[in-house]
Amino acid sequence: MPEAFVLFKTLPSKERDVYLALTNHESVSEVHALYGEYDLIVRISAQESATLSRMLMTEFRQIEGIKDTQTLIAVDY
Repeated sequence: MPEAFVLFKTLPSKERDVYLALTNHESVSEVHALYGEYDLIVRISAQESATLSRMLMTEFRQIEGIKDTQTLIAVDY
């Protein structure tokens, strides 16, 4: 099952709103608040790579309050 870890930068005072929006998404298995350059890290999964890509490009980046993302695709080793 394809997975990715996504780092999110949010607009000031939007951290909680973005956190809650991500927590409620069916493909999100973990959401953690961070201190540092990024505000949140999220673990997502999908049945297919194409579905994962579509979610990353269309759904997650459209959440209000997100300033920037960094996506790390997980691979089997």
